[in-house]
Amino acid sequence: MKVELEGKRVLVVGLARTGVATALFSASRGALVRGTDVQSAEQLGEVVQTLRRAGVRLELGAFPVAALGDEELVIPSPGVPADAPLLNEARSRGIPVWSEIELASHFMSGRLMGITGSNGKTTTTALVEHILRGAGFATVLAGNIGTPLISKVAETTDRTVTVAELSSFQLELIESFRPHVAVFLNLTPDHLDRHKTLGAYGAAKARIFENQSEEDFAVLNLDDRASAGYAPSRPQVYWFSRKASVARGASLCGETIVFRRPGQEEEVLLRSQIPLLGAHNLENVLAAVVAARLAGAQAVEIAAGIRSFQGVEHRIEFVAEIAGVRYYNDSKATNVDATLKALDAFPGRILVILGGQDKESDYTQLRDTLREKAVLALLIGSAAAKIARQIAGSVAIEQAATLESAVGEAFHAAQRGDIVLLAPACASFDQFQNYEHRGRVFKELVHGLEKQVLGESGAARANSVNAGRRDA
Repeated sequence: MKVELEGKRVLVVGLARTGVATALFSASRGALVRGTDVQSAEQLGEVVQTLRRAGVRLELGAFPVAALGDEELVIPSPGVPADAPLLNEARSRGIPVWSEIELASHFMSGRLMGITGSNGKTTTTALVEHILRGAGFATVLAGNIGTPLISKVAETTDRTVTVAELSSFQLELIESFRPHVAVFLNLTPDHLDRHKTLGAYGAAKARIFENQSEEDFAVLNLDDRASAGYAPSRPQVYWFSRKASVARGASLCGETIVFRRPGQEEEVLLRSQIPLLGAHNLENVLAAVVAARLAGAQAVEIAAGIRSFQGVEHRIEFVAEIAGVRYYNDSKATNVDATLKALDAFPGRILVILGGQDKESDYTQLRDTLREKAVLALLIGSAAAKIARQIAGSVAIEQAATLESAVGEAFHAAQRGDIVLLAPACASFDQFQNYEHRGRVFKELVHGLEKQVLGESGAARANSVNAGRRDA
């Protein structure tokens, strides 16, 4: 059902990437848009002029309840808590409060696939879109993966399959949002600074199934008890598992991934053909097999897509090898479980960079794996002191404070054959704009070291040659 925006009074709360996209979308369809943000015009920068040129009225510097006027619809950015006083006041007045994905869904065409979970969302979303595009489907990639869903509405047609990564922040404020295929990968403690409890966090993610019908598909992880408990009753439920055989879905049988549904069993590919590191990525691949098959891709097309997939930036991304030491960027590991999965992807001798902005996480869960896999933990950011207390005794600790210092200290401490891994287990906002910014800075620092070492070795070779000539 499409919503009429022409002449509708819309308030957009929060003017980061999603808020700006929402304001511009609404204004382009004739809405009377106001935008508010706690940041000043100077802090927001050039987007202020972009919004004003589009006719968006701005009230900057706070989210006061008084900012609420005669609006007919309020759209908060994902970073704005769902229980913010301004949003609660809107609800008390009977004004709908929707997330951006809810608004976008009223204007989209074609089929929609939504993928959520505590970890693996980005990799799975990108992999499914890659498979479908390679199989000849017209695809749209959007959502929490980097481009707001609302920015992609114009690209959707009756033929497209939109593959969207969805966060709990986006899902907690839906009303009729309905994906044809909904994937819930796993549930581990994250964002408890916002959701307070694991139950509230899980319930927000499980809303992905809320409006599905018997014609739709729900895909869940049989091996993950926390998320499996949210299996819905209306849609057709499919499972994925690396530990057990499933009658509907994908599982690992010996060393072969098999897809099954009533009356059908297909071998898709061998585990050894998966190019991604780690057991968690095997789970992501299994989920992608189910989702892509339900979307209509054939087993041979799915196998080809998996084999050709090069991974996602900031997810166990190989950066460089310097003097026999390999550097990996897993800046997307913003919670403890993601960091554990990253550590488990390597055999050992890891120098891991941890820290950033705490999300009420329990870092004691890292102790056993650090003791087994790591030789040094380099701590950065505002959570460093808490992490140091909670992992004390499990691994040698270095208080590096900044990412630049951590990379430098790791470079000097690492031995040939070691792994230097950025897997922070924290949000990035204390020192960076977002996890992407943190990952890019890490890569720049590593490549700087690489150039330095290459330069030094080149100079050493030149000196050696010159010395040889002098001796001659």
